[in-house]
Amino acid sequence: MLTILSYTMIACFMYMVMSKRMSPLVALILVPVAFACLGGFSSGLGPMMLDGVKMLAPTGIMLTFAILYFCMMTDAGLFNPLIKLILKCVKGDPQKIVIGSAILGICVGLDGDGATTYIITTAALLPLYRRTGIRLQVLATVLLLTNGVMNILPWAGPFSRAASAMHVDITELFIEMLPIMLAGLAWVVFVAFYLGRVERRRLGVIELGDDEGLHHFTEFRLTDWKFLFNAALTVTLIALMMLSIMPLPILFMLAFGLGVLVNFPALKDQKAVIGKYADNVMAVTLLIFAAGIFVGIMSGTGMIKAISGSLIQVIPESAGHFMSVITAFLSMPFTYVLTNDAFYFGILPILAETASHYGIGAQEMAIASLIGQPVHLLSPLVASTYLLCGLLDLDYGDNQKASLGWSIGTCGVMFIAAVAFGTISVFN
Repeated sequence: MLTILSYTMIACFMYMVMSKRMSPLVALILVPVAFACLGGFSSGLGPMMLDGVKMLAPTGIMLTFAILYFCMMTDAGLFNPLIKLILKCVKGDPQKIVIGSAILGICVGLDGDGATTYIITTAALLPLYRRTGIRLQVLATVLLLTNGVMNILPWAGPFSRAASAMHVDITELFIEMLPIMLAGLAWVVFVAFYLGRVERRRLGVIELGDDEGLHHFTEFRLTDWKFLFNAALTVTLIALMMLSIMPLPILFMLAFGLGVLVNFPALKDQKAVIGKYADNVMAVTLLIFAAGIFVGIMSGTGMIKAISGSLIQVIPESAGHFMSVITAFLSMPFTYVLTNDAFYFGILPILAETASHYGIGAQEMAIASLIGQPVHLLSPLVASTYLLCGLLDLDYGDNQKASLGWSIGTCGVMFIAAVAFGTISVFN
């Protein structure tokens, strides 16, 4: 009964959001509460929801100060040289702009953090997209696909979870994953080429002046030493993130404090910068805490365990020889409806135990489990996707419909590459 209730709740949530009968904020709060009451869990709802909110509170704090930090740096002019370089290369050609978006997303995504990638990339490219008339959904789709692959880097969360759960060497696992990731990135660039071509046919090539598109970034001028300080502070921030020296929320709080003090020493200017981006901050933070209610109820009621058990039970014993293939395909819906922790530490070990009886190794299962990460980013449990939609002012449901097919395509290409390189065996 709980399993049916769980699937029905997820289907209802997606229907309400995609059909625009509810906003994501309202659906994240009311839909799980309604189904929890139907399941007889009304008496324990308060603690469940509070636990979920506490779980996502660090993420909410991190995104709050990350948005403020990178928006402040944008106003301070840190990204002006990058924007000038992009303008010089693309010259108003929508196809080149979209391809450039993918390449920039890949470069920025080397830090393994989706929120940072979205903030920096949209800050650099949003004026150019608005000036040329390219649909912002194209940028969102390309960045989601890019981050779906870059999220598999060793210092990103899913990779370390898969390696830990399977007790495999991280270096060896990354060497095996690298060609698969390169194939995924090649697909991302191809999709950017295709979507950019569609936009070029729709809009044509737009003539841009040498400095056009920079007017959003020149409100505050930097002296040389300030530019060097901002660049050094940002590089240090990203390096500390990758090295996990401190928790991300603390890093962004400290970086924002230092950055705003140096670039806007006057109190009125500091208030102006914070007030300017308050709407963006609130839109994202509210969604994060609402998602905490969704996660808290799913965990507290046992819905996550019910979904996990039901999905494992449908795998017939005769399919044991194909467990790595099955895991690769199941990782898409598994990581969509479950958190990464629930999948990698709850589901994957059970699948791997079954696979071991048929001679399928732990490393192969770890690789298979990472194939579905591009789809995971569209999950309602992923905070950074709400951030991206907020930054580009896109409807969450529309973004789901526009990006899901391309994300599944990324998973398909990575699976084919894994089979071609022999890291996943179709026949054992």
